[in-house]
Amino acid sequence: MSDIFSRKGDGAADRVVVRMTDLRKTYFMGHGSGGGLFGKRGGGEVLTVHALRGVSLEFREGEYVAIMGQSGSGKSTMLNLLGCLDRPTSGEYILGGYDVAQLDDDELSEVRSRSIGFIFQSYNLIQQYTVTENIQLPLTYQGNGIISEEAQERTMELARLVGLHDRLDHRPNQLSGGQQQRVAIARSLINDPYIILADEATGNLDSATSYEIMSMLGKLNDAGKTIIMVTHEPDIAEYAKRIIRMKDGVIVEDGPSPRMLVELDEENHAEVVA
Repeated sequence: MSDIFSRKGDGAADRVVVRMTDLRKTYFMGHGSGGGLFGKRGGGEVLTVHALRGVSLEFREGEYVAIMGQSGSGKSTMLNLLGCLDRPTSGEYILGGYDVAQLDDDELSEVRSRSIGFIFQSYNLIQQYTVTENIQLPLTYQGNGIISEEAQERTMELARLVGLHDRLDHRPNQLSGGQQQRVAIARSLINDPYIILADEATGNLDSATSYEIMSMLGKLNDAGKTIIMVTHEPDIAEYAKRIIRMKDGVIVEDGPSPRMLVELDEENHAEVVA
């Protein structure tokens, strides 16, 4: 399985790191016992939910994308598939040159621990672990679980990056919400992933702390990190460079964010003046 990650970091700038082709996800809900014209027998009923209805997308290295949509639009299903937390019913999902839709459970777990960084609304830190141990958590699922000296140094580097180098021995209940999310950001970077997935990353934070977290994500993107976030907040989505809007399992809009449109207008104006 290790060869899946052999291309990591070797490509040219702006390469495609994620390609989804005609991706579909169907859920069957209920307790139908089979048979019958409508899948009913003895009062049972199966409800078919088409969460994704043939989505085709590309994400390039260094993009900063916000996925938006109302409840039931398919954005959470999209995030679960991107994060290899679920498999599509049909279609193709290429991550870093490999079709991860065809991988088994163990291979998917390895993809998650090595190639994808996660930032959750509720932080998802382990309360018994220190800041250091939480940052290193993805490493414990790899190989023999031994943390190398190089990984220790990278942990310190990331702790400094998020401003927590003086709180390495603290546990989550000793940190503010913003500090816990900073730990989650450091954890998402420990394996230098292909993509960072952020699920309502500021949903539990106040406005000032939300600004700090989004500013930090912006700096990571400026440094070349590929960030894909799900949010229902327009002001948060505007931090991204590209906004995808979903409805009823399909993409209804995909284009530059308002701030990118302003930047493009300024660039065009500068070219005309020149």
